[in-house]
Amino acid sequence: MSDRAGVGGVGLAALVDEGGAGASCDAFAQVGAVADAVLYEGYLLYPYRRSSPKNRVRWQFGVLLPRDWVERDGPVTPGISGSADSWYQQTECLLRTPRADAVVRVRVRCLQMQDKQVEAAGPDGRYRPVEWLRTSDGATHLSFEEAVPRETELVLPLQELLLGGRTALVGAAAGTDAEALPDGAGRTVRRRRELRAVTTVAAEPLAPELYRLRVRTENTGEVTDPQAPRTEALRQALLATHTLVGGDGLEFASLIDPPAGLAEHARGCRNAFTFPVLAGPPQQGTTGAVMLSAPIILPDWPQVAPESPGDLHDAAEIDEILTLRTMLLTDEEKAEARATDPRAAQILDRVDTMPREVFARLHGAVRSLTPAQTRSGTERPVWWQEDGDPGLSPATDTVLVDGVPVGGGSRVRLRPRARGADAQDMFLAGRTAQVGAVFHDVDGSVHLAVTVDDDPAAELHGWYGRFHYFRPDEVEPLGDSDAPGPVTSPRPQTPRPPERPADRPEEGRSDGWP
Repeated sequence: MSDRAGVGGVGLAALVDEGGAGASCDAFAQVGAVADAVLYEGYLLYPYRRSSPKNRVRWQFGVLLPRDWVERDGPVTPGISGSADSWYQQTECLLRTPRADAVVRVRVRCLQMQDKQVEAAGPDGRYRPVEWLRTSDGATHLSFEEAVPRETELVLPLQELLLGGRTALVGAAAGTDAEALPDGAGRTVRRRRELRAVTTVAAEPLAPELYRLRVRTENTGEVTDPQAPRTEALRQALLATHTLVGGDGLEFASLIDPPAGLAEHARGCRNAFTFPVLAGPPQQGTTGAVMLSAPIILPDWPQVAPESPGDLHDAAEIDEILTLRTMLLTDEEKAEARATDPRAAQILDRVDTMPREVFARLHGAVRSLTPAQTRSGTERPVWWQEDGDPGLSPATDTVLVDGVPVGGGSRVRLRPRARGADAQDMFLAGRTAQVGAVFHDVDGSVHLAVTVDDDPAAELHGWYGRFHYFRPDEVEPLGDSDAPGPVTSPRPQTPRPPERPADRPEEGRSDGWP
């Protein structure tokens, strides 16, 4: 993806904004902090060192790989979660405009991986690759994988999108850059493979002044070996892919809380491996000027905490605890982190020089003074109220599994999926469990909250509302005699369905740290 725009071939060219984008550009700037947080979510995790095992398994969100690699074992199953590897990403949203000359602006953003290879200079003038090299200035240089931010902005008249849509190339060229190290000790070579991708934008009318907009980005590259490990295929992938959609003379409707009369149209939007939300300055409302379609599920109007002094690049980051843990790194660990990646060095510099008053602001913030509710007849806190949604009752709802109604109180045998299941779930295969509740996810899927029978802390987990979550097709009912009934702890915590990695972690290489 070029730094500003993709250039299409015959029949593929799209209008590209090389200058200012007016009001829409200003609107995009207002969501820049949140969009950048999405871009670097999981880029470099604490403790920010190459030798850390979790920094050997990176690039976990919005990864668009070549199709022949992704589908080597069969087609991918679409869902709104971008934590699963795919070869495409599709956004559908609703826009309203009374103007015939309305213009839609789409900005596709991602990271392009590049290999940073340190090479030592030999006496014969040739260079040889090394894992690390310490130069005369005392700095250590490490070989590692980095990423370069890329974005393409397309400016498209709505009338053209209604006539079949437009497609543009949004790839990035291959490249090699070399940087000499001090005193002729060697050099750092950064290499990037070509990214091949296209974005197609189309629209369809739904009602007077109402349209459904579709933005679909696909990785069109091919891998040399479809059986290559994921670490190799990532060199041709779009990473942390997400999309900003704005425009001139139009507004977007929330898909989470659609305006009156648009609920049915909102349900008709099909999003794959991404989830669009209204974005911009903090506000309330069901319409807005910008949609952020991200590979992580966000609420409408997402914000970066104003107390946050800067990016920490860690999923679900908590600034205070990560800052404290970064402060506790040894001098040797900090030196390795600085050598690992320039962004890690920036984090260390910020933490080491953070004023006391800035750090103090990280210690909690009250966003709401809504009083806690208690339920009569119990001293326990209530995380979910049975009457909170008249259409749902997790403690009493049931779902059919092999023709048997399964709900709170049912006993089941766990049968996790062979592919795509959480690694921890695989350890529970064949175990028996009791269902605590039936939960409906935002994407319409159903999860059973269960406690494992032979877990000594099962009763305590039920009391606190801490469960394992399985899909109905991952359990086997244990007989008709175990019909759903009251459970000991009918007030489970609001669920957070488990993230299911699309691939098992690769073995990391030895760090070679001196």
